[in-house]
Amino acid sequence: MASGQTLKPQPEPKPGDLIEIFRPLYRHWAIYVGDGYVIHLAPPSEFAGAGAASIMSVLTDKAIVKKELLCDVAGRDKYQVNNKHDSEYTPLPLNKIIQRAEELVGQEVLYKLTSENCEHFVNELRYGVARSDQVREATKIIGITGVGLAALGLVGVMLSRNKKQKQ
Repeated sequence: MASGQTLKPQPEPKPGDLIEIFRPLYRHWAIYVGDGYVIHLAPPSEFAGAGAASIMSVLTDKAIVKKELLCDVAGRDKYQVNNKHDSEYTPLPLNKIIQRAEELVGQEVLYKLTSENCEHFVNELRYGVARSDQVREATKIIGITGVGLAALGLVGVMLSRNKKQKQ
């Protein structure tokens, strides 16, 4: 770190806060419920602090709603409070957020990377709106890549036809 720079201290999470955990290949999301605990989605076989093992969730269509200590869920990964949609959506009343989250603990729920993942889960609890910006961003990238590949393919076909016509 350059001299003169200081790390900004992370605010202590408050109940109802969304917690973004920076895994090596993706971001995991949980909702803080107080006393150091979060509620989050985990693959049925996952244990606390599994870290990158959560990527195994891609291979299953089920998840377990778990209540675990934030320090165990985050492990060595960095995390931050990220209530990024507060300006767009009004958070539900705190007691409703916590009650809904607590009622789901231990339940097996449907899990789909593109429509029912951990980010959808926590946004649904906080705002009543299931959304995932990770999925939106990935979809944009895939769409742009697809359009680029299609354009390259079209250019290839046109060049191939042009070459055949000259023969």
